Amino acid sequence: QVQLVESGGGLVQAGGSLRLSCAASGRTFSSYNMGWFRHDPGKERDFVAAISRSGSSTYYADSVKGRFTISRDNAKNTVYLQMNSLKPEDTAVYYCSAVLHGSSWSNGSWGQGTQVTISS
Repeated sequence: QVQLVESGGGLVQAGGSLRLSCAASGRTFSSYNMGWFRHDPGKERDFVAAISRSGSSTYYADSVKGRFTISRDNAKNTVYLQMNSLKPEDTAVYYCSAVLHGSSWSNGSWGQGTQVTISS
């Protein structure tokens, strides 16, 4: 298992930007596909973005395409989520997850989450 700690959340106005970080420790970071998810109380947990082990492939939810960018630094055991043009509907707790290639996100490791609040 890998341990994950998210940071970088906060309160910003609509149109602003935030950069989330997720630091990993434990087993080899580069063995894991990494993802960001978000959960707003009363709603289901939503997929936001994912990145492959090498960083060569990225995937985004339609709702964030063109606004969010996922990246990783395997030397620093860290994955990032750059969020631009933020909207009130982006408000949620953001979680990062690590999963071995071929496994389901439900079987992965999860961080404790970081709150993102966007004011209108």
